[in-house]
Parts: sequence; C-alpha cells; structure tokens
Amino acid sequence: QVQLVESGGGLVQAGGSLTLSCEVSKTGFTVEALGWYRQAPGKQRELVATISGDGRQNYAGSTEGRFKIWTDNAWKAVNLGMANLKPGDTAVYYCNAVARRYGRTNLNDYWGQGTQVTVSS
Repeated sequence: QVQLVESGGGLVQAGGSLTLSCEVSKTGFTVEALGWYRQAPGKQRELVATISGDGRQNYAGSTEGRFKIWTDNAWKAVNLGMANLKPGDTAVYYCNAVARRYGRTNLNDYWGQGTQVTVSS
C-alpha cells in the first residue's frame, strides 16, 4: 500500500508563505507521479501541482509562479512551497501519488488525509 502523510498546514496572512510536506511510503510500488490537490468548502477537488518521474512539473494557472513543487531524490517526500498566499488559496490540501504495484501495469491514485491551509485577509 502507498501511504501519504501531509504536514505543514496552518493559518497565514495574505501575502505570507507556507511549505507543505508529504511523507511517501511506497514499499512494493513504483510511483509514477506525485502531486498536490486542494478542496475548498463547497467546491470540487482541484489540481494544484504535479511532478512526474522525468521531472516535468504541471501547475494550475492560479498557482503558477507562486507555488513550487519538488521531491527528494528517493521520492520519499514531496513538498509544496507556497508564496504570496491569497484568501482564495484557503482549502484542505491533499497529497497524491499515482503508483503501480511491482510487476503490474495498472495505475492507481493514492491520497493523504489532507492538511488545512487558511489564508486570512
């Protein structure tokens, strides 16, 4: 099983910064991509940023230039640096892994429990 544990959320004023971290446990699995998603109250979960095995990064338009995703060399952690935060960034942030079991071809999504980020105006 792939297990993801987020940390680093909290309350910050508009214009401030936060870094979210996600510890990735992936014994027996190959992780193809890691990412961060968020869900605000009354809204659907949306992509924030992803990073693939070849290093390609993808950002939501609303976060590009303000947020940065990176991993450690072993892909056992994925981080999200957030700068110039806005009240509209308030949401529960979820860590995501796209992974397949060794010897299998089918990919599955795995999710962390989420961490709350609240940006006050």
